[in-house]
Amino acid sequence: MQASDLQIREATSADLERIAPLFDAYREFYRQASDLPRARSFVRARLDREDSVILVALDQSEAVGFTQLYPSFSSVSMARIFILNDLFVSPEARSNGVGSALLAAAADFGRQAGACRLALTTETTNTVAQSVYERMGWVRDTAFHTYELTL
Repeated sequence: MQASDLQIREATSADLERIAPLFDAYREFYRQASDLPRARSFVRARLDREDSVILVALDQSEAVGFTQLYPSFSSVSMARIFILNDLFVSPEARSNGVGSALLAAAADFGRQAGACRLALTTETTNTVAQSVYERMGWVRDTAFHTYELTL
């Protein structure tokens, strides 16, 4: 795979069968049991409802990665933001710049949509991803603590 062969574009419902296996593998990366039918259903709902933006990376016609952006707002900035909730590159395509290209495409998308920033979280042990984020200009937040409430 060469970087010149890579195409990144916004996914449509026609991409469902390409993205669902990647989404399932992404969940497995985070120690969730494989559930391709449920992954397919989840991705289909996001595409049909247009409540997220999925950018897909294609090498020729094969999907090799994706990122999913969820729209939100910053009250303090009084502006739109996007939460980059998912980023995954297939193991065969790693170390070829796909992740960096997806991050750059997400930033371009956010700028074009008038967002003031993108935000993401990652596991503290995911040091490979962290090095890519930092190389791409993302800054680790040291001012705020993150809390969750399981419902």
